[in-house]
Amino acid sequence: MKKERIRTTLLLLLLMVFGLSSCQKTETFKVLQFNIWQEGTVVEGGFEALADEIVRSNADFVTLSEVRNYRNTRFCDRIVEALKKRGKTYYSFYTEDSGLLSRYPISDSTTVYPLNDDRGSIYRLVSKKDGQEFAVYTAHLDYRNCAYYDVRGYDGNTWEKEEPVTNIDSILILNKASVRDDAIANFLAEAQKDREAGRIVILGGDFNEPSHLDWTEATKDLFDHHGAVVPWDCSMMLAEAGFIDTYRSLYPDPVKYPGFTCPADCKDIDLKRLVWSPEADDRDRIDFILYAPFEGLSLTDVSIIGPKGDILRGKRVTEETLDPIIEPIAIWPTDHKAVLATFTPPKKKHVFG
Repeated sequence: MKKERIRTTLLLLLLMVFGLSSCQKTETFKVLQFNIWQEGTVVEGGFEALADEIVRSNADFVTLSEVRNYRNTRFCDRIVEALKKRGKTYYSFYTEDSGLLSRYPISDSTTVYPLNDDRGSIYRLVSKKDGQEFAVYTAHLDYRNCAYYDVRGYDGNTWEKEEPVTNIDSILILNKASVRDDAIANFLAEAQKDREAGRIVILGGDFNEPSHLDWTEATKDLFDHHGAVVPWDCSMMLAEAGFIDTYRSLYPDPVKYPGFTCPADCKDIDLKRLVWSPEADDRDRIDFILYAPFEGLSLTDVSIIGPKGDILRGKRVTEETLDPIIEPIAIWPTDHKAVLATFTPPKKKHVFG
C-alpha cells in the first residue's frame, strides 16, 4: 500500500511539472429561441406549456418573441416565477414584444431597438458564466412588408391575394419598406462594442424574414419561391458582419434540411388561425440563433423543437425531411417551432496551487 501511495504521489508531481494537471472544462451552454405567440394565451394551457418546454430545454439563455405583457402584468416576471416553482432559477428584466431569460445574474440590460408602432424590438443582457461574459440579444422584428409573401402571390402587409412578384429588385424594394434593416443595424453597432469588450455575442429571434441561405439556386423551384434566389436583407447584413447562423452551420443543405419554423402545425388550435396565405406554400425558417466567432467557442448541436407538422396550402402536413426535431412534451403553445443550440465555450484551465 505504501509503495502504491508513493507511486500515485510521483505521478501527480509529474503531471504538475508538465502542466498536464490543468483540468479543462468542457461543459456546454444552451440557447433557446422561442416565439411564444402572444405568451401562449392563444392555446388553452399555453402559458404552462411554455414553462414546461423551457424547463425541458435546460437552456442557459432564452430569447423570447411575441411577449405582450397582457393584463398589465410583466410576462418575464410571471414566467420567472413559473420556472421557480418548477425548480429552475432564471433572471430577467422588463421588456416589450421580445424578452430574455438568463440562468445567471444580469449585470447590464439595454433596449437596443425600442418597440414603436408595434414594429419590432431588440433587447440585450450581459451575464457571466464561469468567468466569461456573455452579451445575449433577443429580437422580434417587424412583421409588416414581408416580401416573401409577395413572391407567393400575397400582399406582404394585408395577406390579400395578388400576382406573384418574381423580379429580385422589386422583391428587395418591397422588403426594405420594413424597419427590420434598421433594427439589425442597431444590433450590429451594439454588438460590435460587446465583441471589442471580449464578450461572447448571441442573437436569437423571430426575424419575420427568411434567410438568404435558404432561398438559393437549390430551392428556387421549391416552396413556391417561383424561381427567386433572394439575398434577404437581415441575414445578408449579419453574414457580412461575420455572424454565423447556427442551423445552417451544421445543416447547410436547405433541401434536405429546410428547418421550417413557421407556420408550425399547432394541433391544439383551429387551423384557420394558422393560415395567412391559404393557397400558397409559405413554409419558412424565420426563427434564428446566430453568434459571433469567438476564439475557443464552438457550436456542437442545434435542433428544431416543435411538432413535425407544418401548414402547406392551408392543410396540415407532416414533413418528410431529415431535420433534427424534438417533439413537444404535450401541448404545443405556438404557431412557430423553437430553435435550441448547444455550444462548447472556450476552455478554462484550473491549475493546482
